[in-house]
Amino acid sequence: MRDPDEATDGPTDPRVHPEESPGFGEEPDGLEDIEVSRDVTIGDASPRELQATDTAPLRGTDAAEKIADLVDGDPVERRRAALALGEGRPTEASLDALIEYGLADDDADVRQFAVEALGELGGERAGEAAVAACDDPDPWVRAEAVVALDRIGRSEHAPTIETALDDDHHAVVRNAMVSLFKLRGEALCSVLLELSHADSERLREWAVHLLAGVDDERATSRLDAVANDETQSKVVRSTAVRALDADPGKFRRQFSGGTENDSADLPGESTLNRRPDL
Repeated sequence: MRDPDEATDGPTDPRVHPEESPGFGEEPDGLEDIEVSRDVTIGDASPRELQATDTAPLRGTDAAEKIADLVDGDPVERRRAALALGEGRPTEASLDALIEYGLADDDADVRQFAVEALGELGGERAGEAAVAACDDPDPWVRAEAVVALDRIGRSEHAPTIETALDDDHHAVVRNAMVSLFKLRGEALCSVLLELSHADSERLREWAVHLLAGVDDERATSRLDAVANDETQSKVVRSTAVRALDADPGKFRRQFSGGTENDSADLPGESTLNRRPDL
């Protein structure tokens, strides 16, 4: 049984706790009666495209072969090669390829996987490239860039991460919020309070989740207001209820979530940053 007071990597995932999902227990007559209130995109990716995050086919190959795939392969091969380069030893050749080709690719997924790989490799050059990727036109690349900066050095890159709080996409802001909470803890209270009023349900959910780690009357008051606000979605309200029950000090000590060690079963599938493929 999961300890309700245990700090986790984020708000409860409805796939893990279906009883928390909107519509649980209801029996709609058809698909037209099902309301999707979150920004879920129904994908049309092919099975081969869905396997792009599986780097097993490149295990045992040298960096030169991976770089060749990144430069000349089809989109799936380029995505896989970018991720695979992040699993190896950081070399100038790998960094050159990820920066020169991966981050310049026309395919946004290749760029996202390239910046993820740079985050894994680390170092000054990777950090500089991830900073530049924070200006990518694709929001999921920007979101991954924040993850990379958090991993490479959240203290060093705090100014860039803080700037990401002003992004217009919820995933970028969420990643910045989580990274800065890990860095500053209760000092982020004012930011979390502001984001608990955000238009995005996901940002409100994460903001009230992180307020669990703030021992401040303002945080308690806001969480109580959200928990009792029937205009809020069920998931935001239930997250606020759990936050009220949490011990702030224990939450901060245990909190690890969001921007590091956050991957699904396959390499490169970040549960925080990846759009759902349904």
